[in-house]
Amino acid sequence: MKKVIIVGAGPAGLTAAYELLKKSDEMDVTVLEESQDMGGISKTVRYKGNRMDMGGHRFFSKVPEVNEWWAQMLPQQGAPAWDDIYLKRPVETTPGGPDPEKEDRVMLTRNRVSRIYFDKKFFDYPISLKWETFKNMGLATTIVAGFSYLKATIFKRKENSLEDFYINRFGRKLYSMFFENYTENLWGRHPSEIDPSWGAQRAKGLSVMAIIKDMFGKLLPNKKNHHVETSLIESFKYPKLGPGELWDVTAAEIEKLGGHILKGCKAVGFNRGADNAITSVIYEKDGEKITADADIVISSMPVKDLVAGMDHVPEKEAAIAAGLPYRDYMTLGVLVPKLNLKNKTKIKTVGDIVPDNWVYVHDRTVKLGRFQIYNNWSPYMVEDLEHTVWVGLEYFVYENDKYWNMTEDEFARFGIGEMVKMGLIDKAEDVIDYHMEKVKKAYPAYFDTYKDMDQLIAWLNTIGNLYCVGRNGQHRYNNIDHSMVTSFEAVKNILSGTRDKSNIWSVNTEKEYHEEKK
Repeated sequence: MKKVIIVGAGPAGLTAAYELLKKSDEMDVTVLEESQDMGGISKTVRYKGNRMDMGGHRFFSKVPEVNEWWAQMLPQQGAPAWDDIYLKRPVETTPGGPDPEKEDRVMLTRNRVSRIYFDKKFFDYPISLKWETFKNMGLATTIVAGFSYLKATIFKRKENSLEDFYINRFGRKLYSMFFENYTENLWGRHPSEIDPSWGAQRAKGLSVMAIIKDMFGKLLPNKKNHHVETSLIESFKYPKLGPGELWDVTAAEIEKLGGHILKGCKAVGFNRGADNAITSVIYEKDGEKITADADIVISSMPVKDLVAGMDHVPEKEAAIAAGLPYRDYMTLGVLVPKLNLKNKTKIKTVGDIVPDNWVYVHDRTVKLGRFQIYNNWSPYMVEDLEHTVWVGLEYFVYENDKYWNMTEDEFARFGIGEMVKMGLIDKAEDVIDYHMEKVKKAYPAYFDTYKDMDQLIAWLNTIGNLYCVGRNGQHRYNNIDHSMVTSFEAVKNILSGTRDKSNIWSVNTEKEYHEEKK
């Protein structure tokens, strides 16, 4: 039996564990997870009957293997009327999460609604060419934005930064309105300081021209078969009890197959032999350091921490890893009787709240980056769906900055104050309850030593039995499906004996990522 140590019980780590155990009976698999939860940033937090999704996770992929995998873990369901879903409650769960033996576990089909809240008005995200958009911007701004876009199409900028990337696709005016401030808020850096690779991954082929093509594509007779950019999808799958349900079920399946999942175990060191291969992993549990032998190591932990846990790392590669930047994440769940936002759409919701899954905040007077409306992800996320709205205020911060170091009550006063300032609620006293959550290294960032990432990857690949997977494992802003695919590829290499790891690192590097509408 080969001893496999997998670091991290997020989507990539759990996928790798399940795939190895499912496809081979020669693997002794152990997953080390620092926290007590499954799913990493994709976990679901439970608080007094309400559930929180850390960052919002849409389940949508063009990869058949991923879609089949999701369907195997959580049976698919169509999109019944809101009232029909609600009447099927209550949900039967165990104290540790959903019971994998229950037949009520399901993957819902949800409508995708995301908008921008700017100048106390709603704009489609991505920006659409609807009459409402022009009305909200006003005639003068619309004219300036139009000429600005035309200028950008004629005088293309060399794409040395994320700012160049956005201006080339939207023009300077739209960039300044809908990208500049939000991006700086998200990353803590101006877009002119950020590598354009982030835009290539997250926005892919999105541009004004892509929006026009999508708009006209919907008018064609065969519109159901036309391709659409990732950011333009109109529906997605979502676990009934939040994304953590999928990973709780996966963890249960791994243990059924004989795998071991050790919670509260933080990987802190990696011993290597004469051939440079990792021979053992050192982890901490309850203050004690434990050494576990390893024939194979699959790491989804931050590359920065992985390299820091090794001895005899070349000076240049050690410096690259140490300088890799991250953005941390804080969210405040706020329970209120209602929001002041009016539902002017044609989409029916319980209580007639706005139908958005999340809303991007482009108000320069607040720190808030985005807010989720958990009612709209799944009705099972809210205990009293008919009388309360469960909102998640999302803040992008740095670990140990002034926001990170706030107490829950301090952070709540700050966040609720911004809700009042934006007009989401009338007064702080309207809030029924609140709950704070923090996530370290939620977003790998594309500046500082990231420019030398290829050199670090080349060195990591010299460690024959080490496989880096997932968002933090590759320091790449992957979605769930891409994180899973990195593990699919790693498992294929392990089982086939393939030494070339370029297939693992090439996942999600294509410049265009089209989704086929179903």
